[in-house]
Amino acid sequence: MKKERFIITGMTCSACSARVEKAVTRLPGTAEVSVNLLTNSMQLAYDETALDSAKIIEAVEQAGYGASVKGKTMETTRQSETAPLAKEAAAMKQRLGWSLVFLLPVMFIAMHPMFFGWLGLSVPVLLREVFAGPENAITFSFSQFLLLLPIMYLNRKYYQNGFRNLWHGAPNMDSLVGMGSMAAALFGVFAVFRMGWGLGHGDWALVAEYSRNLYFESAGMIVTLITVGKFLEARAKGKTGEALAKLMELAPEKASVLRGGQEISLPVEELVVGDEIIVRPGERLPADGTVLSGQTSIDESALTGESMPVFKAPGDKVTAATLNKTGAIHFRADKVGENTAISQIIRLVDEASASKAPMARLADRIAGIFVPVVIFIALVAGGVWLALGESVEFAFSIAISILVISCPCALGLATPVAIMVGTGKGAENGILIKSGEALEIAQAVDTVVLDKTGTITEGRPEVTDLLALSLPEEEFLALAAGLEQGSEHPLAEAVMAYAKARGVNPLIVNDFQAVPGLGIKAEVQGDVCLAGSEAFMREQGVAIADYGQELKQLAIAGKTPLLFAKGKKLLGIIAAADKEKESSAEAINELTAMGLEVIMLTGDNERTAEAVRSRLGITRAIAGVLPAAKEAQIAALQAKGHKVAMIGDGINDAPALARADIGMAIGAGTDVAIESADAVLVRSNLWDVVSAIKLSQAVIRNIKENLFWAFIYNVIGIPLAAGLLYPAFGIKLSPMIGAAAMSLSSVCVVMNALRLRSFTTAKAAPAEMNADRQAKEDGQATVRKDEKIMQKELKIEGMMCAHCQKHVKDALSKMAGVTAVEVNLEAGTAMVTADREISQSEFAQVITEAGYELME
Repeated sequence: MKKERFIITGMTCSACSARVEKAVTRLPGTAEVSVNLLTNSMQLAYDETALDSAKIIEAVEQAGYGASVKGKTMETTRQSETAPLAKEAAAMKQRLGWSLVFLLPVMFIAMHPMFFGWLGLSVPVLLREVFAGPENAITFSFSQFLLLLPIMYLNRKYYQNGFRNLWHGAPNMDSLVGMGSMAAALFGVFAVFRMGWGLGHGDWALVAEYSRNLYFESAGMIVTLITVGKFLEARAKGKTGEALAKLMELAPEKASVLRGGQEISLPVEELVVGDEIIVRPGERLPADGTVLSGQTSIDESALTGESMPVFKAPGDKVTAATLNKTGAIHFRADKVGENTAISQIIRLVDEASASKAPMARLADRIAGIFVPVVIFIALVAGGVWLALGESVEFAFSIAISILVISCPCALGLATPVAIMVGTGKGAENGILIKSGEALEIAQAVDTVVLDKTGTITEGRPEVTDLLALSLPEEEFLALAAGLEQGSEHPLAEAVMAYAKARGVNPLIVNDFQAVPGLGIKAEVQGDVCLAGSEAFMREQGVAIADYGQELKQLAIAGKTPLLFAKGKKLLGIIAAADKEKESSAEAINELTAMGLEVIMLTGDNERTAEAVRSRLGITRAIAGVLPAAKEAQIAALQAKGHKVAMIGDGINDAPALARADIGMAIGAGTDVAIESADAVLVRSNLWDVVSAIKLSQAVIRNIKENLFWAFIYNVIGIPLAAGLLYPAFGIKLSPMIGAAAMSLSSVCVVMNALRLRSFTTAKAAPAEMNADRQAKEDGQATVRKDEKIMQKELKIEGMMCAHCQKHVKDALSKMAGVTAVEVNLEAGTAMVTADREISQSEFAQVITEAGYELME
């Protein structure tokens, strides 16, 4: 089986994509046909021995659409998709503008007596002399007709596509729009002829009747309003190729290659497997490979989404499009071109986008039945009245009344108006929803998959624990900040930020030396001091065995410990972690309460993932997932019948965002993730996931209500228009009343959609969290109104070493109500902070049990 992609042109709704898919599926040798309306593409597998591209294109063209084979290269792909879409959006915008230019005077001429009446003004003499009275009926009607012609010409696609699909037996929304607009226009033309006959025969009553029953403004308004929705849709489609462009920009254009003993610069397209490549600090890697010489730290966030640079040495694997941070490396290319990891991600985004089937619109499904039924009723009703002896004019009036009252204006507005209001309300609250498809799908989601770093967490490490062993905390922190201030590592930045927040100035250090991937050496006040990992401390002969339990507990909690030493003596430990966002826990609880399954998907190790999962009450965590595997995890969930929402922020999340039924990108994430997603949460707050789903539910409910109002007038009006009550009661629904009913249905639809403006989003964050955030910005501690803070300094006798200091701190920290403990070994004191009053006797008991003495 050969897999191939095609660009499809001429599709306007899901009925079109279904027709294309049906036409190609009928061909012998086809399998797995998938037509994507949003990207105007078709992906299929077929037997090359029974079928070829030319026959597939021919089948699409016979169905009434255009087709071409999609370009082989990524660049050709992007151009083949984005250029036509951008051109379509620009043409739609121009068409809409000119339609309004002609529609406004049509509306004014047709309804100017009403306009001036609303303003409490009399119609100007000039307008009365030109347009008022039966004697000016032809001028009044023909001027509207002339202004309508450019509108119909500008929007001729509705008539061409609509009647073509009707002819092929597959009516769609264009068929409804074209039928309704054309019926109104034809009745207007018929009215002009009748007025001409009336003027020629002196029948002023006939002239007056038909001058009140012109529908030229309705014919123009229908196509213009529908064009508004089509323009918004075309503009959204124009952005589908931008994610691929962002991904391709990550790979460098040139590479420094060693060939023949010389370093030369080559385009990356000319790289071959086995090339030896030099990459200097600040450059991106042009291929996947293995380090041969040199050491450095690589920022792999472009692929993994994780902020921590990864130390690389000879023998380690490196990946294309990642950023070299510190040292120069010499590596061998193992994968180049389309085989690199970044190219695989590009391919996954491309294929996932193509295979995502859009939700079939309810209006399109109904249109296939509604249009032929209305036409049939109009013809039968007209024929019946002719058979009963009524005049041709009477029968034609009946038929036209049926078509006018069943005008699809309200049906066409039911979905786009609700979507426009819903997306506007979302944007007002920081939820950018890119398409109506996204709004339609979100309400059906039953599984929410969350990336960890930058989505559930802040995306940057912060200091969580500080243990000073032989120095007062501030002195220890000053030394630690001094050592770290020369490093660019994110953990060093976390220590510096923590010291700054506490108002601690870093000590001056000399002879700073970074040991890549391990730690730091420097001279502080004449002593050699160290900072780094456990492995680094062991390598330098620092005794850390006594603190193995503490280090293990930090690791279990998902925290990264930094150890600091002077000579061979351990001075203390500072732990840092990527903290969960303040809103994450409650937002996840709310998603669970809504009956949704919440899954965490992360590239982190299982220990860190489990720590986050247990703290936040997430039912399931999937850890150690590579970029391609993330997309596969989403596909596996979908294969089990789940409707999946994926929330992420990194480039590595892009394929999963594209594969999911709806992808939501955190606003603080990468541009690629944002472009790959169906919605963007600008405030980077998980509460907005809750809001987006609830907004989708409200919009879909509103659409169903709109469709009810759009059809209830037809259910009541069509029998009246057909003259069902005429024999018994003499009630005949004139075209004018039919048009009024149609307009009323449109008003009901619009007014109902405007109710969405009262939609309230889920809370952005609990009030206390906002207070905490503000307090942190002010450099103050947060105290709830119902909290009582007690601080007390204790004088303790018997502490002799760092072990004593630690034992005292552990004992006091375990007391109920104690929130913070600082122990000063040299001063022999402990500062205790608690949220309740603790008596001296309680402190004395705890201190005594620990083996020390509390002094009065």
